[in-house]
Amino acid sequence: MTPAPNAPPGFDEAGTLRQQARAAGMDPNYWYAVEEVRRIKPGTVVEVVFWKHSIALFRGKDGTFQAIENRCAHRQLKLSIGDVQGCRLVCAYHGWEYGGEGRPAGVPYDTDGRGFPRLAIKTYPVKVRYGLVWLFPGDPEQAELRRIPDIPELEGPGRWTCVPLRFTWSAHHSMVIDNVSDFTHAHLHRRYRPFDGAKLRNCETVGDNVHLSYDTRVGRGRISGLFVDHKRLDTNRMELCYEYPYQWSNTDDAIKHWLFVLPVDERTTRVFFLFYFKSLKIPFLPVRIPRFAMTAVMKISNRLLIAPLLSQDRFALEAEQQGYEEHWDARPYEFNPVVQSFQEVTVRKWREHLANGSENGDVRV
Repeated sequence: MTPAPNAPPGFDEAGTLRQQARAAGMDPNYWYAVEEVRRIKPGTVVEVVFWKHSIALFRGKDGTFQAIENRCAHRQLKLSIGDVQGCRLVCAYHGWEYGGEGRPAGVPYDTDGRGFPRLAIKTYPVKVRYGLVWLFPGDPEQAELRRIPDIPELEGPGRWTCVPLRFTWSAHHSMVIDNVSDFTHAHLHRRYRPFDGAKLRNCETVGDNVHLSYDTRVGRGRISGLFVDHKRLDTNRMELCYEYPYQWSNTDDAIKHWLFVLPVDERTTRVFFLFYFKSLKIPFLPVRIPRFAMTAVMKISNRLLIAPLLSQDRFALEAEQQGYEEHWDARPYEFNPVVQSFQEVTVRKWREHLANGSENGDVRV
């Protein structure tokens, strides 16, 4: 397809690192968070999109998840507009039934003894972890070779409290990665002050990971700062990592987060944030909030503090996306070297994926 006049260049036509990063997809041979478990009730189906490829994710009446290519092999209707009967996904048009193996498992009308056609559509491995549903959109044979990130604080009887947040932002995934680890945008968050006074102390690329650290004042907001025990914690330094295709941060082994991105297309990204705290204190008192109350506190915090903070990032990123589409050939000026490091990894990983036999980024095998 020929790009529209003055449209940003595609990956192969891009002439600068930024242009390449803004056109790159993500390697499908990783596990990607696609939805919160609680949002898919048994007996329902939703559409999931990974880099322009539609997937039907459905949950049987028994609570198990299955995922298949989002098209009926008969007339190519999206299966996500059908319904779930038992543990099968049923096409809305002729009632063809599918299980998780991708082959039609039943048809409601007589086939005159000819038997059911030997058809199959692509299936995807599915796992559940940390309250999220994960898909492996690439080569299924590699699914067991890759791991969903291990977050020991969110497992076991002593696990920390975490209430996931998820959003859909109209911005390329590389912009999201640039944003969450580039602390030069403290001005945007001057109302909430999640960090300020940041000074980059380290930035090193090791394989597919970019490790960095800042000296910065963390959690100094007028309200949010009341819940952080600054006397017991060193909240003046933060470690971060772009652990392709994920991102995480760590403040004194007590305040942590992970970001999981789901690339939808060149201008749309779903994001899943996991913020979790070893403990929080009762404002104005040197007393920790009891563990049994932490979930309620986190739900309130997500709604009143964290979600509004992240909405500022959404506002800026969607404006950046629009600005890039209008001025993609403008000379970029970057003062924080971490941005170039992120983009270099993103571009290299996409180029490696394309070189491994998926000529135009098609995730199908």
